[in-house]
Amino acid sequence: MFSNFRHQVFWPPFLLLLAALVYSLADAEGFLETTSRINDLIISRFGWLFSITTGLMLLCCLVICFHPLGKHKIGGEHAEPFLSKWRWFSIVLCTTIATGIIFWGTAEPLFHFSSPPAFSETPALSEKAAQEALSYMYLHWTFTPYAIYCIPALMFAIAFYNRKRSFSLESTLFPWQKATPKGKLGVLIDGICLYALVAGMAASLGAGILTLSGGIHNLTGYQSPWLLLFIALLIVGCFTLSAISGLMKGIRVLSDINARIFLILALFLLFFGPTKSILSQWGQALVIYFKSLPEMTVVSVLYPNDDWPKSWTTFNWANWMAWAPITALFLGRLAKGYTIRQFMLFNWVLPSLFGMLWMSIFSGIALHFQLSKKADLLGLLTSLGPESVIYGIFDALPWSDLLALIFLFTAFLSYVTAADSNTEAMGGISSTGISPQAPSAPVFIKIVWGTTIGLVAYIMVSMAGIEGIKMLSNLGGLPALFLLLAITLGCIFWLLKHKKK
Repeated sequence: MFSNFRHQVFWPPFLLLLAALVYSLADAEGFLETTSRINDLIISRFGWLFSITTGLMLLCCLVICFHPLGKHKIGGEHAEPFLSKWRWFSIVLCTTIATGIIFWGTAEPLFHFSSPPAFSETPALSEKAAQEALSYMYLHWTFTPYAIYCIPALMFAIAFYNRKRSFSLESTLFPWQKATPKGKLGVLIDGICLYALVAGMAASLGAGILTLSGGIHNLTGYQSPWLLLFIALLIVGCFTLSAISGLMKGIRVLSDINARIFLILALFLLFFGPTKSILSQWGQALVIYFKSLPEMTVVSVLYPNDDWPKSWTTFNWANWMAWAPITALFLGRLAKGYTIRQFMLFNWVLPSLFGMLWMSIFSGIALHFQLSKKADLLGLLTSLGPESVIYGIFDALPWSDLLALIFLFTAFLSYVTAADSNTEAMGGISSTGISPQAPSAPVFIKIVWGTTIGLVAYIMVSMAGIEGIKMLSNLGGLPALFLLLAITLGCIFWLLKHKKK
């Protein structure tokens, strides 16, 4: 049972997470205060580097799309894909930002609308504040976060399939290595990034528990601590069963259904919601987004003393970076048989465009309803929390109960699908013998990680709150920052070297 364990990778993050869990149970307030203080220190001291690294990754993605290297096939000229293009797109979409857009798509723009950044000098609660709030949603949920995922995923795909390197994050550094590494650095990198993802997944699952319990409360009026436990057990049970069914078996079905419902739900709200307002806001916010993108990419460098970038943009980049390395192992494995240019299309361009569509509709409706006083969403946000906002929107639309039910089902699928993929990646990095011929980890390791994530998420939501575990996951953003900077510089070096040839 334990013969397949990479003990040096598995035990340090597992025991560290266990220690954090015990600390949070013993002193929830002290735990939150400590993690928040460390997280604030990281963002204050390294915010400029998060911004610069993110900007480099965004620029690198743009260059790769037009680089001669783009025609090369991942896995070699004779490699055959094991996923159709639709399956590939749906899995990428549903295993990356899908859980985030469900929870934050309607709540986050209200924060920006009511409290714009000081450097913008925009009056709060104004029409201009609404337009800028939507542009910030594009910044935080489209091309930039997908660039953070895309670069390490591409470098791993090339290393794993074309360079025949091991299933380790150290493999993504192949441009800097003249020979196959011995793996000592890989153990350290894998262990740190594994801890960050497990903590991040627990935060995501915690958000899922709150979203689903909020929906059930909205529909039935029922609320109980036992409801949180039931939802946690249901999600964990489903994603663990899906993960142990084998690589890509359960997730293909789940992501296919999930992506289709996403599209149907978004189009329904577009046509039955305030369509004219959505389209108008989309056009105005898009202009602001592209015009301000260079400035906003390095916002922490330009405005180091402003609290808004620290609380939102830099905090988001740290969170994405904490997740990106391990998630890249999963995304990289999907790309076999496709060209590098196709990889960029399906991992960067199309998911980003979908994120823009989703935010245009959901964030746009939230802002329109608040501006027009059709619903007091800010009141809901303040009194009941972010998870309540989407249901306040549904209450103002036709067939509100049906919409809420569909949304609940979609949210459930999203959390199961995302957890499935990451459990697969965590199992793989905790195991030995993973290769293109044997891509799946032992069942026992997946069950251990699935159970651990569920336990941490439930206890944190019940005791320390979701902010505690979110801060804990962000602590992994600092070592991930240096790894991703090395990967990105390696990618640039690789592109330049190839161009010289």
